[in-house]
Amino acid sequence: MMSKPFSSSLFIVALALAAAGGAARAAETLTVVSWGGAYTHSQVKAYHEPFAKKTGVKILSEDYNGGLAQVKAQVDSGNVTWDVVDLELSDAIRGCDEGLLETIDHSVLPPAPDGTSAADDFIPGTLTECAVGEIVWSTVVAFDRDKFTEEWPRSIRDFFNLERFPGKRGLRKSPRVNVEWALMADGVPAAQVYEVLATEEGVDRAFRVLDKIKHEVVWWEAGAQPPQLLADGEVAMTSAYNGRLYNAIFKERKPFEIIWDGQVWDIDLWGIVRGTPNLSTALEFVKFSTDTKRLADQAKYISYGPVRRSSMEKVNKRVKPHLPTSPDNFANSVQNDFEWWANNQQEMDERFSAWLVK
Repeated sequence: MMSKPFSSSLFIVALALAAAGGAARAAETLTVVSWGGAYTHSQVKAYHEPFAKKTGVKILSEDYNGGLAQVKAQVDSGNVTWDVVDLELSDAIRGCDEGLLETIDHSVLPPAPDGTSAADDFIPGTLTECAVGEIVWSTVVAFDRDKFTEEWPRSIRDFFNLERFPGKRGLRKSPRVNVEWALMADGVPAAQVYEVLATEEGVDRAFRVLDKIKHEVVWWEAGAQPPQLLADGEVAMTSAYNGRLYNAIFKERKPFEIIWDGQVWDIDLWGIVRGTPNLSTALEFVKFSTDTKRLADQAKYISYGPVRRSSMEKVNKRVKPHLPTSPDNFANSVQNDFEWWANNQQEMDERFSAWLVK
């Protein structure tokens, strides 16, 4: 059967509509907000540039200092200029509860290459109602190899063992992470840390362990300090953010070694601002940037672990051992319980401050 003739006028209209749609798409701009520095650079290389190349959408990258104040101001005023925002887990949860973020159906996220659904491919706890995880970063312990010539410390228990491994210790001037580590060093399994901290006896126990090393602690407050403390010889071991240590070890060639045992890990997630006029494109960007390939690609530029299991399989073998989510590194780890800290932060801060001046 012969096909019906196609009207030349209809053909011209169709071409015009297609061209107009393509032009509009090419002219579209998406504002993606993150934390700046090496982290945003890794997102630009792994996410923004390939997405722009694929879709013609221009990505406008903006930096911020975290929190929800600017997101809330935009949503409340009805003048939403941000589309996608990199969020800490606590802000992703709170932003969703307060109606500041769009809900995201996890079923629309790309499956793993072998067909595994996104819900099963993402590490548990990295997908929320209004946000999709990107990376895992962690607080770890590191030491200067030159300070331990006979035997190297290997565990979080060793960090608290001044007899066997003498020397100053660096710790962030905060109860967070320190109390978790104290309990783990005292024999509490990683999975039970917050269960123990939920009791008064558990908190007392953590501070008793911290008492044992208090006189040897150098307190730090900014993330750049720990590698410098090690480099200057002010401490033999210190807590630090894994990304900072990676740069010191591999870019500055410092003789530092990371102890992954007991790492306390956190995640960053993408959230879409409620009321964005670019909702469909924002969702396409989130889907694109959290597929298996893109999350693996980001690890080329920064030592944060992808939140998809299938992405870890594609990470360069030379990089993989230095990521928080590498199986060996992740074996005895604790995810920061933002709910516990939200409920107990003020009380713990007050107790910590009083403990410091004893």
